[in-house]
Amino acid sequence: MTRAEMDALGWDSCDVILVTGDAYIDHPSFGMALVGRLLEAQGYKVGIISQPDWQSAEPFRALGKPNLYWGITAGNMDSMVNRYTADRKIRSDDAYTPNAEPNKRPDRAVTVYAQRVREAYPGVPVVIGSIEASLRRIAHYDYWSDKVRRSVLFESKADLLIFGNAERALVDVTRRIAAGENIKSIRDIRGTAFLVPQGWLPDEEWSTHNSTRVDVPGRIDAHPNPYAMAQEDTKACATENAKPEPEVKPVVIMTREERQAAAREKARKTVVRLPSFETVSEDPVMYAHASRVFHLESNPGNARALVQAHGDRDVWLNAPPLPLAMDEMDNVYDLPYARNPHPSYGKAHIPAWEMIRYSVNIMRGCFGGCTFCSITEHEGRIIQSRSEPSILREIELIRDTTKNFGGTITDLGGPTANMYRLACKEKSIEESCRRLSCVYPTICSNLGTDHSKLIQLYRKARAIPGIKKILIGSGLRYDLAVRSPEYVKELVTHHVGGLLKIAPEHTEQGTLSKMMKPGIGAYDEFKRMFEKYSIEAGKKQYLIPYFIAAHPGSTDEDMLNLALWLKKNNFKLDQVQTFTPTPMAMATTMYHTRKNPLKKVTEDSEVVETARSGKMRKAHKAFLRYHHPENWPILRETLTKMGRGDLIGNGERHLVPAWHPSEENGTAIAGDRKRQGGMPSPAPHQIAAHAKRKPEQRTPVAAGRAPAAAPERSRPSILSTIKTKPKGARK
Repeated sequence: MTRAEMDALGWDSCDVILVTGDAYIDHPSFGMALVGRLLEAQGYKVGIISQPDWQSAEPFRALGKPNLYWGITAGNMDSMVNRYTADRKIRSDDAYTPNAEPNKRPDRAVTVYAQRVREAYPGVPVVIGSIEASLRRIAHYDYWSDKVRRSVLFESKADLLIFGNAERALVDVTRRIAAGENIKSIRDIRGTAFLVPQGWLPDEEWSTHNSTRVDVPGRIDAHPNPYAMAQEDTKACATENAKPEPEVKPVVIMTREERQAAAREKARKTVVRLPSFETVSEDPVMYAHASRVFHLESNPGNARALVQAHGDRDVWLNAPPLPLAMDEMDNVYDLPYARNPHPSYGKAHIPAWEMIRYSVNIMRGCFGGCTFCSITEHEGRIIQSRSEPSILREIELIRDTTKNFGGTITDLGGPTANMYRLACKEKSIEESCRRLSCVYPTICSNLGTDHSKLIQLYRKARAIPGIKKILIGSGLRYDLAVRSPEYVKELVTHHVGGLLKIAPEHTEQGTLSKMMKPGIGAYDEFKRMFEKYSIEAGKKQYLIPYFIAAHPGSTDEDMLNLALWLKKNNFKLDQVQTFTPTPMAMATTMYHTRKNPLKKVTEDSEVVETARSGKMRKAHKAFLRYHHPENWPILRETLTKMGRGDLIGNGERHLVPAWHPSEENGTAIAGDRKRQGGMPSPAPHQIAAHAKRKPEQRTPVAAGRAPAAAPERSRPSILSTIKTKPKGARK
């Protein structure tokens, strides 16, 4: 981090200098620490520049010139997602910055940092990585500029991009550069992308599979006469009409295994050419087609290399990295992390650190394939799990070394809490699979759903002396959980701290099909089991469902039905999420192109309607918080346009009230209140008297209830009965 630390270590220079947009926290949950410790374990001197001032190149000279290369990342999050809300407004805080201070990283941080290190020390190789670089490795739709942008390799002018699980590729690249190899010649490592001249191939054995256009009906040729010896010309002489002697080729009978091996070898030497940047930037259908092809080539067991033209150059993507084996995962997570923020931050409050300081990451990857999520594109579908001893050692380390530890592990999880050690029943089937999800539209019959190893881990973890409680804070795949009632019972009895987060995301099948999420029936089944085992344990516990507004495919009617479901089940959500199109996600493709890449894409294929205008997105979000007064005006307007004015009124059957004292002049926005079943307008002196009262003296209007003059008789929300600590008090 500083020259003084280099002097203390006796270093006059660093082999590799890593630049990150996050505060430096030496913990395996933070990519920069993981990469730094990994290279250190290989014997390299690693420097880290955290959140540099990007206005000039000078801060990038703080540690001198690296001997081997620069490693550039935006941090644990994409910089645009980190800095902007779903409404494209700048966020007021940054969870990865000391004291949550905003604006400590630039937009498109990978590109900006890469340009600055070039200015600081020209000629030093630049390697980019992290989720921002990974998700922008080909031409991609960018929500914040509302256009298709080129690969980040062009904008950053980096020499090499490492995507996905980067450990193996990173070590290989570093060793080869240290051995004197030019980075421009390193072209054979899985999980890497780079720029090459158009038409470049690694050697003459490679072939190109052209996927630059969608399939269209072509001309149908007449079937030849099977009895014809040759051309049917009666005027030709016999010698001219004679059919040439066919070339005799021996028939080779191959076993299934030999055929599969031959196909794999051919795929290993085949590159799939995607539609060019120029094409996908102008043609939404071709963009959707390219997205579908890209995602079908994501299984490292059978994925082929990809190439995409950008002008007169190609972006070449090698096949995705192979998943780490269990012992490799252990080696990465067992490195000697300090497990604390850098001392230079003093007592600064870093929200992301406080969230994970007592948690343990037990696995990587996700085979759910949810279209709005980028985990699969970055970490892959194959689950990579740590061993039980490695996880238990980390719990003991937290107990023994983490300051202020009170005995509670806040999470044993990862991208999905209950995918630990779940895998395909046969490795050969896994390697040949082309499905986009192992659990949609149904759970694959080849997927192992046995949760016994996870149950065993939970039991051993909570038996560790000094551990009072182990909670599960990661999201749960409930359609998998119901396959194992024993797991649900174990979870509910021992590992829920009153609230458990799960994510049905929606209730309507049309929207769920675009998300690749299970139907709401799976949620109902899990809820039934959750409540049953909570009662048996003698605990009052509640499910907290998460939903997404304005997802591609979600209509006004879908959002209304979801709001009615929430009201029926007495859910009054506080924090809700509006769909944010992130680079490379399949839902982002739907948002941009109005096409469905989950199926074959053509000009006439399924059209996916999407809430794109700010007003429509706001209305969809308002449906999720139907109970909040600030949303009533827009909901009244939307319901009236939908012809559902019958849902506006002050009765128990209505979704929103017809009038609220805080509204201007006491006038209902959605037409005549009497016709809608509402109360008559209050007298002007009543409105004035209410407005003159101090806020604490006004009659409170509970969320989802009518004004005091006509109280709604619905029971209180279950969430309103739960006492929670204020945000500032959470540890």
